[in-house]
Parts: sequence; C-alpha cells; structure tokens
Amino acid sequence: MTAAVDVGLTENLAADLAAAALVLARRFAAGATLWCLAPAWEPHAQHVAVEFVHPVIVGKKALPAVALTGPDLVSTVRVSVRPGDVVLAVAAATEPEVRSVMRRAPAWGVTTLWIGSGARPTAGAADHVLWLDDPDPRLPATGGFVLLYHLLWELTHVCFEHPGLLAPETPECTDEVCITCSDEGRLGEVVAAGRDGMAQVRTSEGVEQVATVLVDPVQPGDLLLIHAGMAIMKLGET
Repeated sequence: MTAAVDVGLTENLAADLAAAALVLARRFAAGATLWCLAPAWEPHAQHVAVEFVHPVIVGKKALPAVALTGPDLVSTVRVSVRPGDVVLAVAAATEPEVRSVMRRAPAWGVTTLWIGSGARPTAGAADHVLWLDDPDPRLPATGGFVLLYHLLWELTHVCFEHPGLLAPETPECTDEVCITCSDEGRLGEVVAAGRDGMAQVRTSEGVEQVATVLVDPVQPGDLLLIHAGMAIMKLGET
C-alpha cells in the first residue's frame, strides 16, 4: 500500500487501470496479441511482454505479448498488428514515434494503452491512458511504471477468473443515427496511391478502395478521414 501511495495511485488512476484491464482481457479472450513499445526505455517494453507471456503465478494463463524495439517503430508496428490487437506504450507524451503509432492505431483496428508521467497526452490520444503526474524524469527508474503494468497484469487475470466479463460489448443501435453502425468519419492510412483518383487505404475493416479526388495528391502513410468510400480530409500526425 505504501508503494502505491508513493507513486500516486489515485482513485481515478485505479479506475483507469480497472477499465484498461477489462478491455485487455476481452481482447486476449478474442485472440489478440499485445505489442509493447518503449522507445526511450526499451527494458520496460521487454518487461511488460515477459509479464504476460511468462506468468509467475501457477495456474495463470500465458498471454501473447511481444516487445517491439529498434529503429522506425511506426513501420514495425504497422506490419505487426492485426485488427483486434492491443498496442501498449511506456513513454512520455512527447515521444514522436509513440504519438504517431497512437494516431494511426484506429486505421489499423487496434486498441491503444499509454503509460507515462509528467505532461499528459492530448485528450483522446489513446484509448486508455495510465498516467503519473510526477514530472521527475527519474521516475521510470523508481518503479512507478513497473507498479502500473504489474497491476494491469494482475487485474487482467482477475477478469479471466470471471468469464462472464469477457464477452465483448455489443453496441446498442436505436432509431436515431448510430455512429458505430454508420459510415461516419472513419480513419484510414494510405497503402498505395493510384493515378485515377483512387487509393488503397487501410482501415479497421481491412484494405479498401477509396476515392481521393478531394484530397489528392496522397502518398503511402497519409492519414485520411473517410466517409461513404471517399476521403474528405487529409489529417496530420497531431
């Protein structure tokens, strides 16, 4: 309990941890892989992956997790993830490669979880943010991050002990416009640009042919906002 207080495990952070663990358990139950990043602190990525792959408690499930390291992490994540997977990053809010991965994740169909400290990422930068407000740059070595992802691991296994929690949530549609079911403002990443005002674009549904006449020229890696099969806006990294 003292360690938890020392790293600022507030009521809000505890609630964020519980919500992230539930989603992570549901993704694992559906066959997801957890991809772990920590560009400035690679041992954290490796530590998280080991925690999930090699559980230290007898009887706990070994869950698929991989640490991604090395240069050009954006390209590495792009070719590794599948729709339904989870990307977990341990990084500062200013880490450019993590920011780019988080920005592109909706187009890849993956859930994102960001652990860090100090200045927070912008609202909506990741699906789940587990953040310590202490700005001390030595924090990664004090065990605060380690505590967070150890608790995440433990809570994920708590969810597995209650199988009724693992069923995916089904969006509820009404007679009104349903954003989930409609083709409204989906994010896509250009895979290949054509010469006829069309492009191959990766979205959470797979690779699609999208009309790009409103936003041409486009090139691989560009982020597009798509509506009804047409790119209506080209988006930046932030």
